[in-house]
Amino acid sequence: MSLRALLLINRFSRHGQRHWQQAVDQLRAAGVMIVMPDPSLSIAEAIDRHAAEVDRVIVGGGDGSLNAAADALIRHQLPLAILPLGTANDLARTLNLPRDLPQAIAVAAGHKLRAIDVGIVNQRAFFNVASIGFSASLAKNLTAASKKRWGVLGYALAAIKIFRQSRPFTLWLEHDGKREKVKTLQLSVGNGRFYGGGMAVAEDAAPDDGRLDVYSLELHHWWEMMALLPALRRGTQGRWRKVRAFPATALIVETRRPHDINADGEIVGTTPAHFSLRRHAVRVFVG
Repeated sequence: MSLRALLLINRFSRHGQRHWQQAVDQLRAAGVMIVMPDPSLSIAEAIDRHAAEVDRVIVGGGDGSLNAAADALIRHQLPLAILPLGTANDLARTLNLPRDLPQAIAVAAGHKLRAIDVGIVNQRAFFNVASIGFSASLAKNLTAASKKRWGVLGYALAAIKIFRQSRPFTLWLEHDGKREKVKTLQLSVGNGRFYGGGMAVAEDAAPDDGRLDVYSLELHHWWEMMALLPALRRGTQGRWRKVRAFPATALIVETRRPHDINADGEIVGTTPAHFSLRRHAVRVFVG
């Protein structure tokens, strides 16, 4: 059976320019007929234009590239294959996909699919995590050039600098029939397991578990964040006294003034934020 794939490689991602020709050659060698879109089209526009011609969409890039494809994938019910060519590649990590390009291409040319949930914030889909506060400032200030040069280390260096300048802010959480006033440095709402270069939303989080994992960092000093880092890597931050954590399927967040919303590393709007979950919304090729 012939496979027809729309190939979308972000050449501005960390490894996109270096590996795009290798990806094209190896996909063709694996028997995949490739549709290459007009490079002037955005990722979503390319999917909209070519959806009727292909049976899968292959995205080469990082989590921002995958986020850009999410709504169009849902709209056309096309399965997604991932070539992890970005900096953090957190969705690929969550799905235990190979980082090695030839192995990732073998998965992309395969037939094993896993249906995963997506989070929705203000009608915009996200795979990994959406957040308000510190990490939104990080996403806004972390340049593509620094990610390309420093990789995940760039996240850490920028995070330390921005966190030391951050101040707690007030927000209101509405979920499960109650409304809470919270003073926080960051509110994170996770759909998958990993984000931010390997941080974990919760130790048992999965992209198909039917829930959003919410946590709020109610810290007062930058050094508390340093002490919390190992727990953030393991996903056990909810055990800390100054971290509020709970599961939800819907959540409303309001702030006194508009705050940026970061979804999968991209700024997608400002508060107020309405979160929901869409079950098994995207099918992904897995190993």
